[in-house]
Amino acid sequence: MTQTTEQKGHPKGLWFLFGTEMWERFGYYLMLGIFSLYMLDGWNNGGMGFSPGQKSDIYGTYLGLVYLTPFIGGLLADRILGYRRSIIFGGLMMAAGYFMLAVHNNTTFYIALLLIILGNGFFKPNISTMVGNLYSSDDMKDKKDAGYNIFYMGINIGAFICNFVAAYMRINFGWGYAFAAAGVGMLIGVVIFLLGTKHIKHVDIVKPLREGDMPTGKILGLTVLPMFIFGVIGYLIPGNFLGSDTNDAFIIGCLPVIAFFIYLAFKSEAKESRAIKALLAVFTCVILFFAIFHQNGDALTVWAEDYTDRQMSDGISATADKLGMAQVVVNNDIVSLPQEEFDSAINAMRAQAEAMPAVSKEELQARADFSSQIGQLEKSRKYFSTLLPEQIPAKGQDLKLYSTELYQSINPFWVVFLTPLVVGVFSFLRRRKKEPSTPTKIAIGLVITALSALVMVGAVLSTNNLTLKAGSFWLILSYGVITVGELCLSPMGLSLVSKLSPPRITALMMGGFFLAISVGNKLSGMLSSLWEEIEEKQNFFLLNFALVLGAAILLFAMLKWLNSVMKENNVH
Repeated sequence: MTQTTEQKGHPKGLWFLFGTEMWERFGYYLMLGIFSLYMLDGWNNGGMGFSPGQKSDIYGTYLGLVYLTPFIGGLLADRILGYRRSIIFGGLMMAAGYFMLAVHNNTTFYIALLLIILGNGFFKPNISTMVGNLYSSDDMKDKKDAGYNIFYMGINIGAFICNFVAAYMRINFGWGYAFAAAGVGMLIGVVIFLLGTKHIKHVDIVKPLREGDMPTGKILGLTVLPMFIFGVIGYLIPGNFLGSDTNDAFIIGCLPVIAFFIYLAFKSEAKESRAIKALLAVFTCVILFFAIFHQNGDALTVWAEDYTDRQMSDGISATADKLGMAQVVVNNDIVSLPQEEFDSAINAMRAQAEAMPAVSKEELQARADFSSQIGQLEKSRKYFSTLLPEQIPAKGQDLKLYSTELYQSINPFWVVFLTPLVVGVFSFLRRRKKEPSTPTKIAIGLVITALSALVMVGAVLSTNNLTLKAGSFWLILSYGVITVGELCLSPMGLSLVSKLSPPRITALMMGGFFLAISVGNKLSGMLSSLWEEIEEKQNFFLLNFALVLGAAILLFAMLKWLNSVMKENNVH
């Protein structure tokens, strides 16, 4: 038994990894919660001013690449750098990226995204692998699923609190300060990780190459270089197979990495080969879970912004005003004009803003304030467009709204609330020898995820063809349902990789799991781009339902084989 493993409870190192991941996810989800809104907001208002299509393209590509780089980070940690060094290096890179997003500039925007993408590649697979390594002793193996659930709860505590910070910083100080808060959170996570060194250093093991193992340089040469070449080819191919040049580049660029894992599955020794094939089968099914799940930062954020009744009650709005947390929309003469006259008035105001002198600091601030007022008027009109006449305030009056970012906290709230219940149910079943296998839990999670899409079909139907606002309870319910699916799937996926991977390539296979998430995330952006094109919005959610239910049926069909592989490897 190690010095940090207790006979009862969980390893002490888990709590330091919990704290590290909590603050890393604070920064990650703070940025992600405002990312789509920031890209859509006008340049003069401090945003990027992108079109809805460009926003979804960048969102999906970013999320895809964020989970593609763990393949490289996991490999380098396994073979060369070790887990701790990789985690620290990755955390500092992400912090730098968040701070760079605070600079309102096109060039720094893309450099910042690159730093976050690369940093996550070094951080994400390796901290998850270290959690599994803490449970490698025989007396701790049965607690691995519960350990990952606890670790996953840490992720969601960070994801819950970050959106309140994001809303406060954005409303009171602007986009840049909100992104800077994400950087501060990441630095806190690195400090916690360093403080826990003595409790985790014993599971930071660089695995030497065995006879027959492919050299690290050769793996990178057979995957990263072809990935880059295939990506460039996909980008340059005339026309668009998948909707945009970046979609083509991403999916085609992934093909060499996918081919490498297939090669690994067929070239390994028999027992390892079966385990790798089983993992790849599960990875294939969970792609569609993440394609649906990560629409929370894109299509569902747009739903919350434009189609959800976000009005605060008088009591809450008074408190929110004092805390600087209320988003305000105001009715005035311009907002009430017909669309053509409104557009003309806004264009005149924009011309007036551009004509304002901007030499001194005071003049620059005056122009910025005037531009902010223009953005406020546009947001007010958009929000009022689906309110009943009696719900629209009198001219000169305003409404206090829940900030859209706060809806991003619903899912992590449900995770924190439901994790003890889900862990308790599985513990109850385990004591009675009836606990489902990890692949079975994942299949159940996919079915529950499909049901969450049906909830959103109900939300659309409640708006009378988008002529009314939907109640907030629809998003609360949908997030609650998908959270149950998430708890059956996402932490169980991490646990499955840790249990079933050949020990010498655990982090590499964790990178493979994140590759599946990567492809799913890119698909989430591609699906979200259909939001503007699908006229009957319930059909958008019905498409989501059909896709993830199909994945569930496929996984259920493979359960007998998957469970036999688990039994062969003495895991459950």
